[in-house]
Amino acid sequence: MTPTLKWFKSSYSSNDGPDCVEVAIASLTPAVHVRDSKDTTRPPLSFTGVSWTAFVGAVGDKS
Repeated sequence: MTPTLKWFKSSYSSNDGPDCVEVAIASLTPAVHVRDSKDTTRPPLSFTGVSWTAFVGAVGDKS
C-alpha cells in the first residue's frame, strides 16, 4: 500500500510563473519527494533525508 503524500508548494513558486516546485515528506520511510506542480503526472524525484538536508544546506543561505 502506497500512502498518499501531502504536497507543499515552495514559497518561491508562484501560480503565474513556470517555476513551481512541490515537496512531500513520506511518513512511512525517511524520504523527501519533489515534483513539478505544473505536471503532477510525472513521477516525483525522491531523496533520502540525509541527501535532502545536505542539498538544502548547500543552497539555503547564500547571503
